[in-house]
Amino acid sequence: MSVVNISCYKFVTLSDREALRADLVRRCLGLGLKGTILLAPEGINVFLAGSREAIDAIVATLRADSRFTDLQPKKSLSAEPPFRKMRVRLKKEIITMRHPLIRPEEGRAPSVAAATLKQWLDRGCDDEGRPVVMLDTRNDYEIAAGSFEHAVDYGIGIFSEFPLRLAEHRADYVGKTVVSFCTGGIRCEKAAIHMQETGIERVYQLEGGILKYFEEVGGAHYRGDCFVFDEREALSADLQQAAGRVHR
Repeated sequence: MSVVNISCYKFVTLSDREALRADLVRRCLGLGLKGTILLAPEGINVFLAGSREAIDAIVATLRADSRFTDLQPKKSLSAEPPFRKMRVRLKKEIITMRHPLIRPEEGRAPSVAAATLKQWLDRGCDDEGRPVVMLDTRNDYEIAAGSFEHAVDYGIGIFSEFPLRLAEHRADYVGKTVVSFCTGGIRCEKAAIHMQETGIERVYQLEGGILKYFEEVGGAHYRGDCFVFDEREALSADLQQAAGRVHR
């Protein structure tokens, strides 16, 4: 298990994407990394694989930029890189929601750490005694690989369907605490901000998503595996490649 895989993101305004792309392409290729980095006006999304030394070097490079000093990559190991090439792509959004009012860098939705969420799920309510609803913001084919017990999902095929489906179910969350979750945190952060804007009272995002939850507390209250967007296809709760294949 000599290959280190990382994923991380940050919502922050990027006005120099062309220059940033050129610099990241040069540095990543020079380090022999494989994976994908997405750059959008709203921020950066990173999926990379390489030797530990190369990963440490690119993380140090990213954090040297004042916009990315607080990046906290989620890590897993594999025998081979789960990517075939290195790409740095310019996108309109780092995760497509097609909702122009979302500006996450202007204020994050409250987050709940993995250990705290496990405590809530252990006893069936949050610290104030409210029922906890787990809301899966991922696509249907991802959810097929696994999800939290009793989680609500809308069976969406793409994330841009989420706002409309949420509007149909807003009343379901009155008097409850909603925890949105996804693979690594990016979609559930956007979803939680949108839920707040629509007037849902008590909303949290799962900090770091399912992968951080696996890293910190294992698979408690989770059933199955976690779909990932690389050639491993799914990770088990011990962050190893899941047995078998997941087909979209």
